[in-house]
Amino acid sequence: MNKIRAYFPILDWLPQYRKEYWRGDIVAGATVGIMLVPQGMAYALLAGLPPIYGLYASIVPLIVYAIMGTSRQLSVGPVALASLLVLTGVGHLAEPGTAQFITLAISVSLIAGLMQLLFGFFRLGFFINFLSHPVLSGFTSAAAVIIALSQLKNLLGISMPRTNLIQQIVNALIHHIHETNLISLAIGVSGILLIVLLKRINRNLPTGLMIIIPGTLIVWGFDLISQGVGVVGNVPRGLPSIQWPQLTFSTFRALLPLGFTIFLISFIESLAIAKALEARHNDYKISPNQELIALGLGKFLGAFFQSYPTTGSFSRSAVNDELGAKSNMSSVVAVSVVALTLLFFTPLLYYLPTALFGSIIVVAVYSLVDYKEAIRLWRTDKRDFITMMVTFILTITMGIQDGVLAGVLLSLAIVIYRNSRPHFAVLGKLPLSGHFRNVDRFPEAIQEPDVLIMRFDSELYFGNCEYFKESMEELVAKKGPELKVIILDAAHINDLDSTAYHMLDEMVDELKTKNIRFFWAGTIGPVRDRLFRCGMMQKIGLDSHFMTIDDALNYYHRMREDGLDMQFDTSALQTNED
Repeated sequence: MNKIRAYFPILDWLPQYRKEYWRGDIVAGATVGIMLVPQGMAYALLAGLPPIYGLYASIVPLIVYAIMGTSRQLSVGPVALASLLVLTGVGHLAEPGTAQFITLAISVSLIAGLMQLLFGFFRLGFFINFLSHPVLSGFTSAAAVIIALSQLKNLLGISMPRTNLIQQIVNALIHHIHETNLISLAIGVSGILLIVLLKRINRNLPTGLMIIIPGTLIVWGFDLISQGVGVVGNVPRGLPSIQWPQLTFSTFRALLPLGFTIFLISFIESLAIAKALEARHNDYKISPNQELIALGLGKFLGAFFQSYPTTGSFSRSAVNDELGAKSNMSSVVAVSVVALTLLFFTPLLYYLPTALFGSIIVVAVYSLVDYKEAIRLWRTDKRDFITMMVTFILTITMGIQDGVLAGVLLSLAIVIYRNSRPHFAVLGKLPLSGHFRNVDRFPEAIQEPDVLIMRFDSELYFGNCEYFKESMEELVAKKGPELKVIILDAAHINDLDSTAYHMLDEMVDELKTKNIRFFWAGTIGPVRDRLFRCGMMQKIGLDSHFMTIDDALNYYHRMREDGLDMQFDTSALQTNED
């Protein structure tokens, strides 16, 4: 039973549902549903799809998440970033708006959902940790800029090629700016200003609905279609029908990279929102692997009901939480609002100006431009700042999909680089103290001319062995012929591999030729076991391992004072255990 509850969190919260939750869930759900109607249609247009598909994508994925999701305030549905990924990825294979494009966009949802499900079932959620925060910030900021610029065609009422490369967007704008429809521009700018003003009054207001109603009436009343103002036009009435996605093997292979990209970005986006909401509540816990399953199944099943890829929404989730949603029942209410719109109100959408969709999208993505993070990184960590800027520049110049790939590769490169060059410190003894500290941070720390004490803050493996050896050789050369003993503080070395054994073997032989002893201090039990098994413990000398740096230093002082031979002695054995 517990295993079933793990896969269906609704079995946990539904039996504990209280009647006092109803008001918050209904108010929040209705508001999110009202927001979802114009936003879903706007994001569908951004994705290169007819507006109705934004409403189709706002039904099944929400219901699935309400049953299987672990966050009780996350609002799932169409979002700007996933929509742009669909446009750029599928746009290489078919003309946006065509039947083939629609089929491929729905197929991407099936593929991304299947991948997400597999990652969830095999508990591979940890994979997401390989994307660093600076890379994500750079990518999302670049995507937000591209999304905002892509809406210039709606705001200005001009024709522009569909592209996600900033240089092509700017070039098209220069060549088509003279075609600007001033009425569309006035509608779009007014929409942006009204949304911003309304959000300052109350950020939980359904601003999308509050601008499209008067905007639609104005277009209808003044017959602005005749003045060249773009409108939604006919929107089919009725709920989405069940259709089997038309997916061939060649199509699957062509869409697989895009599916993986959407899976990766959508999960990161959703998990970040869910974690932020979890921090504000103490009555439930987020399970990343279950989130993979819930979001993946929503995409997968949604594809059978004409849904394109969906994920968690920043804006709608925030509204859902702030208006008092206590459970995923709010998502059920939101779905009801969308379903009623599809059943009864789609004819009213005919005169809805597309310029207002541009207004909704521009305001929605503004918060994704993380300039504050760039400023913070510039002040605190130049390396992470450069990482963020490189990702940002690559994404806006190479495209969204290539930007994601570049971000993943850059994150992995950063991990590899940092692991290959871990922190390496020379230690000295603080005056009137038994503590040893980094001499770069504590200049007053005392170093003896014939003793080198060092600390290596990482596992010792093939990726950093050469760095360890080079650093050691450099320090030995710097000390000169006076050096008689090296003491390695090994407390932070938690593992060694075979490459490390070979490196240590060569290094010990080299130190022997220079009559330099090599002491280990603070070695943890598993590492000592490995040193024994590979024979390195005996080679270094069983009497060369100590519990603390002080023990090793005192042993050397006694030998030096007694005039004892400093050559290796394997007759003694330290048996202290952790």
